[in-house]
Formats: sequence, C-alpha cells, structure tokens
Amino acid sequence: MTTTLGGYVLGTPDPSALADFYRALLGWEEIERDPAWVRLGEPGRERPGLGFQLEADHTAPVWPQRPGTQQMQAHLDLQVDDLEAETERACALGATLEAYQPQKDVRVLRDPHGHPFCLFLPGA
Repeated sequence: MTTTLGGYVLGTPDPSALADFYRALLGWEEIERDPAWVRLGEPGRERPGLGFQLEADHTAPVWPQRPGTQQMQAHLDLQVDDLEAETERACALGATLEAYQPQKDVRVLRDPHGHPFCLFLPGA
C-alpha cells in the first residue's frame, strides 16, 4: 500500500474568492469548482493540490498565538526567490503583512480570509 499527499484544504466562507487569490499568487490552474469547493493544482499536475472548502462560520486564527484564542493549526510555506518583491505582489493581490515577523528571511502574511502563510527564501 502507498500513501501520498493528495492535497491541502483551507476552510473559508468564500471558496471561489480565496481560490482566485491563491491561483494568482501561485500561478496554479483550477482543477474543479462548485459553490462549496474549489481545487487548484500545479500546471500539468492535479495532485497534490490546494483545496478551498466552504466553512460559513470560519474564524481566522490569531497571530502570534495567545492562550484562549483561535489557534493556527497549520499554514502554507511558500518559497520565493525575491522576498521583498513577492511580499509586495502578495499584498497587491489582497494579502496583509503581519506586524510580528519572527525571522529575517521569512515574511508572515495573511490571505484575504485570514489564513497565515509564510514566504521564505531558499535556505531559510
């Protein structure tokens, strides 16, 4: 038996809008879409993919974490070759840069629905 990662799914109140953000950010292709579900994949590859599932009551996590608040369970790490340029581009697409930045060669941002993600340079 073989087990492989088929994808990663983000809960969101608007799967289409969040998928459009990540499609523009990553340059990935849309594999499937309906009102409650969208899946993206790298060009020429369906898996692993990035999915967006309808969660009408989605609550974004707090960053940095604090006891008694919604905790971040996972986040995406996206490797880039130009940290400043890609941070600016992500923000132009609708991301927000977090005030707290724990590392020099990493940028913590939030997507338009509040999911934290990191941009990082090779070797970081």
